[in-house]
Amino acid sequence: MAEAENVDIELNEDDEGGQLFEHHSIMVDKGQQYLRIDKFLMDRLANVTRNKLQDAIEKGYVLVNEGVVKANYKVKPLDVIKIYMPEPKRLDEIIPEAIPLNIVYEDEHVLLVNKPPGMVVHPAYQNWSGTLINALAYHFQNLPSRKNGDGHAGLCHRIDKDTSGLLVIAKTEIAMEKLSKQFHDHTIERTYLALVWGSFDHPTGTIKTRLARSLQDRRVVTTFPLEGEHGKIAITHYKVLESYQYVTLIQCNLETGRTHQIRAHMRSIGHPIFGDMTYGGDQIVKGTVFSKYKQFVENCFKIIPRQALHAKSLGFIHPATNQWMQFESDLPLDFKMVLKKWENYVQFTVKEEE
Repeated sequence: MAEAENVDIELNEDDEGGQLFEHHSIMVDKGQQYLRIDKFLMDRLANVTRNKLQDAIEKGYVLVNEGVVKANYKVKPLDVIKIYMPEPKRLDEIIPEAIPLNIVYEDEHVLLVNKPPGMVVHPAYQNWSGTLINALAYHFQNLPSRKNGDGHAGLCHRIDKDTSGLLVIAKTEIAMEKLSKQFHDHTIERTYLALVWGSFDHPTGTIKTRLARSLQDRRVVTTFPLEGEHGKIAITHYKVLESYQYVTLIQCNLETGRTHQIRAHMRSIGHPIFGDMTYGGDQIVKGTVFSKYKQFVENCFKIIPRQALHAKSLGFIHPATNQWMQFESDLPLDFKMVLKKWENYVQFTVKEEE
């Protein structure tokens, strides 16, 4: 096994004489098995590719126990990994914005919010303002307990812009480390509600595949065979809650948390999420040829012009008290309205058409 080299490196200077900024500091858990550092960091860091990680390692931006390592270095328990970049963390440049937050729970360690549909979680290309992070920056700077600039929001996970529901944010470094580990170990309980096209032959099921960006369209996540090596293993358990003839309300529990996991998984079994423009749910997938039905579906699309997906519940071990905490959230109004329309349609219209 390769060892980290104990070499002299000026951490505040890069190869061109510019300043380097610390972006991440991770202490490896005591029970961590030996694992290549690029694979380890892929699991711990959001929205980063393996190529970018390997490039950062090659440039000496990734240090283990203050030493430069190679991409094949295998992390071991209690290693301290630090990642530096030539540019400051964008969070430091975020402008606090007085955006209302639906706060479900808050203490000195964690914050839970119920994100509305349409809100981007983290600033990115074409969405540098109006995000959840901008709102959190404002909320945190006005907290009485905030001292000396500490207390920046620590996102442990994300949900898509047009998905509504619960998110947990760490308020301290320790909380971030412990919550991130729970997400990494898949011990977080996450329940989603989704309205999907079609009816199911069985009341419950499990989808287990590998997921990765499509080779043809990087905006889309697609499934790959389990026996292959392309993509990451993703497991979704689902249960039918209510059938509306042509669409079905289901509950999804995530064993893993991959990008677009539920959306890609449901599309892969022929049940795209209602209204999901990326995965074909914005088309009439099931139903009759009656023009009245087509008009009804189009009216539903207008009520919920997004994927009908909501992060309903979230459970985790509190990072300070070690007590299990469980939180629930109500469906947003657009989701409730479209369910009511389908309920009425099945009750009063389907019988007439039959």
